[in-house]
Amino acid sequence: MVERNVRLSSRNIEALLTSVMLPILILVLFVYLFGGAIQTGTAEYVDYALPGVLLLCTGFVSALTATRVSEDLQEGIVDRFRSLDVGGAAILGGHVAGSMLRNAVSVTLLIAAALLIGFRPAATPFEWLAVIGLLALFVFAISWVAAVFGLLAKTPEGAAGFQFFVMFLPYPSSAFVPVETMPTWLHGFAENQPATPVIETVRGLLMGTPSGASAALAVAWCVGISVTAIVVAALLFRRRVG
Repeated sequence: MVERNVRLSSRNIEALLTSVMLPILILVLFVYLFGGAIQTGTAEYVDYALPGVLLLCTGFVSALTATRVSEDLQEGIVDRFRSLDVGGAAILGGHVAGSMLRNAVSVTLLIAAALLIGFRPAATPFEWLAVIGLLALFVFAISWVAAVFGLLAKTPEGAAGFQFFVMFLPYPSSAFVPVETMPTWLHGFAENQPATPVIETVRGLLMGTPSGASAALAVAWCVGISVTAIVVAALLFRRRVG
């Protein structure tokens, strides 16, 4: 199932280019158009913005899982797999694993682009491993949520709407500006949504600054979302496929 999803991804060149180029363009846009006007307390705005763009990148690529799951259901390939005694866990798990591999490529290219425009991390090898682990956990969680949306959607076009939700999530957080600069009515959501602790933890690890309680919150959010989404996806798969 993983190999199948990798082959499908390699054939969809347009989606691959979009998932790679869009985050890089957003990073360049924020750094060069808005970076000079935003005060974040960091020497270079790219150091502050990259963790948020990483989350936007991984969320966008992970959300493609919703469309892939919906396409399989609509085209009847799931019924063929079931006739071969392939379980739902393998089918959905293959989509999630494919998402994680796509994200590995996208994140690598995004970090390379950030280094070219001035990103200078202070992370140790252990902190880099922690960043990779946390991003992988976030991708795993969002990919399973995307699988749920793919099972709920009636059409692949409807499932694609999940991408817009995931892309919006990092904006009302500490991704691009400090939460303290936002209107008071937005503070509660920005401080207590899953993107903020993940971003703060990644930023702290990359720049060698304390993350406080953000790391524990980030892991708790990712694990909680993953467990909930896996259970819901299993129930929905049984209902859709029988």
